Amino acid sequence: MRGINKKVVALFLLIFAVFFSHAQEIIMENTPVKKDTVKNYKRKKVDGVIATVGDYIILDSDIDMEYIELSSQGISITDITRCQLLGKLMEDRLYAHQALQDSTIVVKDAEINGMMEERMNYMLEQIGSWEKVLKYYNKKSQEEFRSFFFDVLKQNKLSTEMRNKVVEKVEITPEEVRNFFKKIPNEDLPIFGAELEVSQIVIEPKESPEEVKKVIDKLNEIRNDVLVNGASFRTRAVLYSQDPGSRASGGFYKMNRKTPFVKEFKEVAFSLNEGEISKPFQTEFGYHIILVEKIKGLEIELRHILLTPKVTDEALKEAKERANLIRKRIVDKEITFAEAARSMSDEKETRTNGGILLNPKTLDPKFELTKMDPTLYSQVSNLKENEVSLAILDEDQKGTKKYKLFMVSNRVDSHTADYARDYIKIKDLALKEKQFEEIGKWSNEKIMETYIRINGEYRDCEFTNNWLKK
Repeated sequence: MRGINKKVVALFLLIFAVFFSHAQEIIMENTPVKKDTVKNYKRKKVDGVIATVGDYIILDSDIDMEYIELSSQGISITDITRCQLLGKLMEDRLYAHQALQDSTIVVKDAEINGMMEERMNYMLEQIGSWEKVLKYYNKKSQEEFRSFFFDVLKQNKLSTEMRNKVVEKVEITPEEVRNFFKKIPNEDLPIFGAELEVSQIVIEPKESPEEVKKVIDKLNEIRNDVLVNGASFRTRAVLYSQDPGSRASGGFYKMNRKTPFVKEFKEVAFSLNEGEISKPFQTEFGYHIILVEKIKGLEIELRHILLTPKVTDEALKEAKERANLIRKRIVDKEITFAEAARSMSDEKETRTNGGILLNPKTLDPKFELTKMDPTLYSQVSNLKENEVSLAILDEDQKGTKKYKLFMVSNRVDSHTADYARDYIKIKDLALKEKQFEEIGKWSNEKIMETYIRINGEYRDCEFTNNWLKK
């Protein structure tokens, strides 16, 4: 984008990219660190406190970590200086500090512990071992890392809640949207990329009774081995579970009734007593057994083992034939794509709305080509409008195979912003600008009433906010 929108959007990209950086997926080792300096000063690398905001401190190494995290997300750090990152880190700490002062914002330790277990399981799955995790974060033990990570997650959660509260009441009228658009010079109007509206029909291979029986028998064998022979449930989970999110930690999860697990899993988990192991039961992910280790008030600590029945070649062949028959009926105009999706698709999330895919980032049906998931892009980018794809074999990260039919129901080419055509996008930009102004007012007020100290060379930085209270 250009002009005023370029400035607004760039600022927001920086804000949100850095704001959530500690919560992003873990990166590989040896990612290069930007060698930028504050006014090109040269110094020996000594990690120390460079700033204090209320109850929070910022270390020099925190800035290095931000550079690494941003690079891992594919964000260019070429033009981002240490001063800019320090300003954003101080802004994050200001939100968190003010959240602690606000009695309406409550972040419970149990919630953070649940988030922490989920994130750590993911880290271990991605990186492979505790040794690598500790080396990456420069921590000496799991206990030290857990303490550090808990503080990071809690601070991020407090910051998020405070920021949301600042902007939650900011609304924008159609008149304000119109005025926002009118003040943009024609030569600076944003360019919106090519977009597609995509629908899909999903055909899943049917599980054979023989394969289901094998899985249930295996789970019963593991259950009896633990109950009768005293075998380790944790070890069995590491060896056999097909849940990538918990296998490395022996199937461990900590949860309460609000934790976002599927209904069937939660119902079984909360029906068990301490030390009890469930019988095999089914969810959309496969078949499970659960061992409840501890019950702490409304929270439980459990381990589970997930097994999924093997999809046979015959079942895959039958699924492909079903998909091809559905495609033929659509092409022959016996039935519309939407009608076929509602009555024949195996994906309940898209079945009810006629197979229409929603963009997970915007929650609307439009996908910008340049920002589309690479896998989806490869499947639909060459389709003409209202053309139905051939049956495509799709395999997700868990190895689950299914066949999909795609149709592009609407294709919009790259174009300069048009008020009527792009009202929703323009409204979103106008609202972001108004929220940004509200955040600026709030920050200026809170900076003046919060203890803030900046040390050493960083006092020479030129900040967007008045951190030095000049």
